[in-house]
Amino acid sequence: MVTMTAKSIPRRAPLSTASTVTILGATGSIGTSTIDLISRNRSRYRVEAVTAGSNAEALAKLARDLGASFAAVADAGAYRALKDALGSSGIAAGAGESALIEAAQRPAGWVMASIAGATGLKPTLAAVERGATVALANKECLVCAGGLFIRRAAAAGTTVLPVDSEHNALFQAMGSCRREDVRRVILTASGGPFRTWTREAIAAATPAQALRHPNWSMGPKVTIDSATLMNKGLELIEAHHLFALPSEQIDVLVHPQSVVHGLVEFRDGSMVAQLGAPDMRIPIAHCLAWPERIDGPAPRLDLAKVASLTFEPPDTARFPALALARQALETGEAAPTILNAANEIAVAGFLDGRLPFAGIVALVEATLEKSEGLARNLASVEDALAVDHTARLIAGNLLSEIAAKAS
Repeated sequence: MVTMTAKSIPRRAPLSTASTVTILGATGSIGTSTIDLISRNRSRYRVEAVTAGSNAEALAKLARDLGASFAAVADAGAYRALKDALGSSGIAAGAGESALIEAAQRPAGWVMASIAGATGLKPTLAAVERGATVALANKECLVCAGGLFIRRAAAAGTTVLPVDSEHNALFQAMGSCRREDVRRVILTASGGPFRTWTREAIAAATPAQALRHPNWSMGPKVTIDSATLMNKGLELIEAHHLFALPSEQIDVLVHPQSVVHGLVEFRDGSMVAQLGAPDMRIPIAHCLAWPERIDGPAPRLDLAKVASLTFEPPDTARFPALALARQALETGEAAPTILNAANEIAVAGFLDGRLPFAGIVALVEATLEKSEGLARNLASVEDALAVDHTARLIAGNLLSEIAAKAS
């Protein structure tokens, strides 16, 4: 078995022929960065399948450019547009959930799992259960169904490689150490656009202000999560499952420069960190070539130019999402699933102008309180998706009430 909970990282033989890859979520930011790396190493990688949400034309172009064998859109209504855009290319087309699962099951040794949201859970598990090496960029797999996901990966002997910059940093910093020698791990957070703002100013922040991340270029959902620090809370939950660590062994430090992405402290007092420019192509390249390395196009880190690195503890009074996520982790069972579902509804409400910034965490907290009866063990994917669905309904019903209170 090879997972991130292994006591050491096994080595595999150098690649002598092209590796076959599938990209679930090819048109998103992670998928685009993955394709950039593959395009620079065409002799080393062959693309089997690509998927997207509904952008049929963009997906068809990628499939043609990459020479993929199969392309699938999640939106069943976009099938005809995809089929027409592929034309006589010979690339097979599919649409809907079953097509995403088919893409994950096709014969690729390495799968990038970057479909956003709960939609990515079943396709990613399909790749896991056939034993592919899975580069995991989908938070929901671990936040919504972490215990189930890790059990399935262990049963299949699947290698799960963390793509998130923070978890990838911890993976690299752990190296070949013994798991029992790890005292704690530290996830770093940039602090987002509101790191120095007062609590009152944060509460009144607009979507335009919240979307101005100081360091990273990301999609709107994760950028808002960075502004609330909910992203770091979700990463706490992910780290718990990836590295089999309890909450008390996972810390967070605010690091505005986004140069140190994660640190591991060992029992003898040693601390090892992974550093790099804030460019997602670095952790993706690490996963794509693991256990080897490939040349990457990301900017090289010039520490003399950076000059100083600063760290500070997170302020949970101004950013209560972090404490709320840790509470969900420690509650266990379905609490993280509810947290994630409510947060997605809250962020969407904020971006749509239906909820003030202060209402994001308030809605998540209210949904957790209202959903206490849902807190149960998740024995199947269907259980996780059922809880996710119900929590979204509860959050949606509470949104107007919370918006009025938070305004």
